[in-house]
Amino acid sequence: MPQQDEHNNHYGLPIKRDRRIEPLSSSDEASPAADVIRQKIASLYKQEPSAKEEQVLAETVPAPQRSKHQQYMHELSESGKSLAEIQAAWHQYYQELSDTEKHEVWDEFYRQHGKQFIYQPAITKDSSDNSRDSENTPTDYSSPETTPRDTPISSSGQEATKSSSIKEIKKSLLEKIAGNNQKHQANVKSMVFGLSVGFSILLVGAFGFFNERFIAPFITPSTVVSSTPLIIDDSAAVGEEPKIIIPKINLEVPVVYGEQSIAETDVQQALEQGVLHYPITPEPGEIGNSVFFGHSSNNIFNRGNYKFAFVLLNQLEEGDTFMLEKDGIRYVYRIFDKEVVPPTDFSVLDPHPDKDSIATLITCDPPGTSINRLAIYAEQISPDPIDNSESSVDPRDTTTPTELPSDAPTLWQRITGRD
Repeated sequence: MPQQDEHNNHYGLPIKRDRRIEPLSSSDEASPAADVIRQKIASLYKQEPSAKEEQVLAETVPAPQRSKHQQYMHELSESGKSLAEIQAAWHQYYQELSDTEKHEVWDEFYRQHGKQFIYQPAITKDSSDNSRDSENTPTDYSSPETTPRDTPISSSGQEATKSSSIKEIKKSLLEKIAGNNQKHQANVKSMVFGLSVGFSILLVGAFGFFNERFIAPFITPSTVVSSTPLIIDDSAAVGEEPKIIIPKINLEVPVVYGEQSIAETDVQQALEQGVLHYPITPEPGEIGNSVFFGHSSNNIFNRGNYKFAFVLLNQLEEGDTFMLEKDGIRYVYRIFDKEVVPPTDFSVLDPHPDKDSIATLITCDPPGTSINRLAIYAEQISPDPIDNSESSVDPRDTTTPTELPSDAPTLWQRITGRD
């Protein structure tokens, strides 16, 4: 087996040479290939370990066991300098070290991290005879970057570290993927919930509009006056239940008396039970203007059974009659006038200047809206109004409404808050 000489290069690293290979001549030393080799070796220790990590390592080693490099870093840490100043001082210190001392610094760094590398020169076909000797005399080589690409040999500690690192990376990736999946699922759920709520609101609004424009006209009792009006038997006894009867439009519904409030909410609740006698006006059989409000809504979502009581009121003409039954008496009225007024026109509540006892029927116009009010005026013809008593309305009561009662709000109005 050929003999080998061991030499140290100017970086302090041992190099084994076969005696059969001639040493580099002065011309070889200046060749580009030699320069590349020198640059590779010089770059191994050019960059010092992180000052921050070296500081942590120095503090974890007990004082008696610290190397001079670790002791220097410990003194820097205790000097009160900022991290930037410590980094600058550590860089200056490291650059002034010899190559051997730099090797020591990195050897300490990797030893503390549980990393140790073994360096062995590459084995070529020409040096295959020397492979056994090379394997028997490995050179420890700790690199600040990586060992030469063609010559790394991993120790058992390095393999264990690699295996542990791979497991940690896999675990980290799996956790990150799981976290992203959870975030994605949460975002999808939020989006689905938002779309569901928006679609539900849109569906309800669309159905409300569709109901008012297309469904409601078909569920209204009738928009055409029947050719056979309601027949009233004048000889029949009058019941105790107060009601209004309008033969021409075949209407017979209860009348609500006794409501004390004219607040809109109270009026709307009373209108759910029938036609409402307005409490600040005289009652039938009294002198003055007895006023009655009824709904003309055709919305299926409005509450109550009498939401379309006055929906055909606009079909009445001058000369038509209707009856109000109260306290066992049937009061008969004949229509003499009608008009459409804005909801703020309170003159419809006033007594008539030429007629002592009249009744006024009021509803919203057009039917299903609250834009205007339709007022039907009729004078009492039976019994003879000459026997009527004075109005029971307290003349001292100066209550004045802000607006005439309206139709119940539609579903669309409830959603949008608009009239």
